[in-house]
Amino acid sequence: MANAEREERPERPERPAESDGTAHLFRALGKQIKVLRERAGLSQRDLGLAAHCGEDLISAMERGVRTPQPDFLGRADTLLNAGGVLAAAVDEVREALSRTRTRHPDWFRSYARVEADALALHEYSAQVVPGLLQTEAYARAVFTQRRPLLDEATIEKRVADRLDRQQIFERWPAPTFSYVLEETPLRRPIGGRAVHTEQLQRLLHIGRLRTVEIQVMPTHREEHPAIGGTFTLITPKGRQQAVYTELYGHPRLITDSEEVRVFSERYGIIRAQALTPRESLTLIEKMLGEL
Repeated sequence: MANAEREERPERPERPAESDGTAHLFRALGKQIKVLRERAGLSQRDLGLAAHCGEDLISAMERGVRTPQPDFLGRADTLLNAGGVLAAAVDEVREALSRTRTRHPDWFRSYARVEADALALHEYSAQVVPGLLQTEAYARAVFTQRRPLLDEATIEKRVADRLDRQQIFERWPAPTFSYVLEETPLRRPIGGRAVHTEQLQRLLHIGRLRTVEIQVMPTHREEHPAIGGTFTLITPKGRQQAVYTELYGHPRLITDSEEVRVFSERYGIIRAQALTPRESLTLIEKMLGEL
């Protein structure tokens, strides 16, 4: 699931929300936030701490690659003494967000809607860091290395769409998240050392959230119940648990209760065989120390 956007086939390369004319709104808001922040004498980290979000999120919003959420605009308006300038855009942002949710291609759109409102997401990833956990630079490296090659505009669109989906971590009440990641992709320096370092730091940050558990499957384990590949268990709002799988751009959303039960059982075994969340964060810290 994490890489489901990678096979999007837009009629032409475009930035998120460009087709309905709302991208300019998000870029303009980003510029306003930056000006107000600098006028207030705050760094991106300072604003992130005060607004209860990450420095990387502030940076992405100011550059127009992440959408400022209505709740954030309300908090930032007060923190930056904006005098209602940011708060005045809340209604327009809500309307724009409702439109941009349809930007995904038909084959992915239904899943994207389910994911945005999910009560729980549990993912096993074997090849790369899951999309919802990726940094901007790591996501760009993944899309840049894809074959056949993508043009620059398409890469930027897919990176921005992926980062936009990560706003699910800011939702409250928050969904329940758990991830089991193979050790090998965590050691693979996709994008180079600097990108790799930032990505491991991102995993530590997300893994310390109360709503998220990250576990690492060591490569020395002699048994493995999910050699078949990556999958995501998802609990949609008001519906039974389902499974999302994707192989070389061929997605499948499984709702049959017996098939879902098999994947659920498989995931339980994977979690039991993986390192505990605390052990996993310790291992990631050790990897960072070795760089």
